[in-house]
Amino acid sequence: MTMNPDFAAPHIAILGGGPGGYEAASVAASLGAQVTIVERAGLGGSAVLTDVVPSKTLIATSDLMTRVEEAAAALGLRFDTDNGAPLTRSALRADLKVVNDRLLGLARQQSADIRAGLEGQGVRVVLGSGSLVDPHTIEALTADGTERIVADAVIVAVGAHPRELPTARPDGERILNWAQIYSLDELPDELIVVGSGVTGAEFASAYNGLGSKVTLISSRDRVLPGSDTDAAELLEKVFERRGVRVLSRSRAESVERTGDGVAVTLGDGTKVTGSHCLLCVGSIPNTDGIGLKEAGVALTESGHIKVDGVSRTSVPSVYAAGDCTGVLALASVAAMQGRIAVAHILGDQVTPLNLDHVASNIFTSPEIASVGATEADVAAGRIAGDVVTLRLKSNARAKMRNTTDGFVKIISRKGSGTVIGAVVMGSNASELIFGLAMAVEQKLHVDDVANTYAVYPSLSGSLAEAARRLHVHM
Repeated sequence: MTMNPDFAAPHIAILGGGPGGYEAASVAASLGAQVTIVERAGLGGSAVLTDVVPSKTLIATSDLMTRVEEAAAALGLRFDTDNGAPLTRSALRADLKVVNDRLLGLARQQSADIRAGLEGQGVRVVLGSGSLVDPHTIEALTADGTERIVADAVIVAVGAHPRELPTARPDGERILNWAQIYSLDELPDELIVVGSGVTGAEFASAYNGLGSKVTLISSRDRVLPGSDTDAAELLEKVFERRGVRVLSRSRAESVERTGDGVAVTLGDGTKVTGSHCLLCVGSIPNTDGIGLKEAGVALTESGHIKVDGVSRTSVPSVYAAGDCTGVLALASVAAMQGRIAVAHILGDQVTPLNLDHVASNIFTSPEIASVGATEADVAAGRIAGDVVTLRLKSNARAKMRNTTDGFVKIISRKGSGTVIGAVVMGSNASELIFGLAMAVEQKLHVDDVANTYAVYPSLSGSLAEAARRLHVHM
């Protein structure tokens, strides 16, 4: 059947229910548009069901175990049933089935909450696989048959899926991608993680914290090659202290099962063996076979949808948001792209996407959060700036928590003193970065940050202290 919209109100059809899609749907509904969203797996998309929500829940469990192990003795925690013995890793055990059941349950609940919220706003949710028939029509294959949805504008937010290597095909048992890893009932004895980008580093950190022996294979000189150098180097030191084996400048050529384990063959012929292998080698946009080329939507060589700053594609009535655009693979960016698309479609106030102000976080232990300009930009002469780095080990609250790893780094524009970038590494860095992200977004002076009252004692006090060290006496 064909659903014809009531053109008394603009009709927006959205293909994909991840952050880009559901945020767009929510904003469009709040602005009075008719909205239909087509999603094949469940609202929230892979971000909620198989990626962000599950992985960060796993990481939260791992981080708690790590903090207990490293701080318990120093903080005076003992087991009464163990003759006052210190609380150690040997006394802790992760029940992976319980951990995974919990995180998958949370993901399903989050998905259900998103759907309920959208339907409460009047959004029509269609569960099925969709494709573009033309620039104004989505065809959805549902359990009840085929349905055509005609709209004034279409937003494509179909996300991406894990990339695979021809010589390392996941089997869901011993060789896994990040969407399959939650099917394990028992903790891997020896986990080999292939890929040292954000996803690889996060899982290496998490499974090390849960108790696996972890080997991280990196084709680059160091882990997190695109991140702040100080943060990446400190993380490698933390990994070394906690027993993570990092093989840098080592490219995985193939992965094969060896009965009750796996063997990873490196470029030099060396074999690395373990019980399981997790592949974290990038992602591929879900843009193939959904009618984009037929509708005239331009794609990049990698298959990503080409978009401009207001999420427009090469076709006037078709917009796109999220990982399928290849702009920046962050749920927050996908959501912003979706909101911007709706504002542009409906003629609301719109500000083009500005990636210079995007705050991001790497959920390793410790976390690494960043926003804006980098110290590398200053060192290369691309930006004239001043940089101050303040180690958290001097922070009173950090001492109370027995936290020694981490720092605050603030970058200000030389001459004006405007905050243009920052890095925070440490516990809860994802929360601490918000104040500095606001400073970057609102073009605040370092004195504005320095003169803002911070709770004492608090980790956020180091933000103000770092800003004070960038004050220029006039």
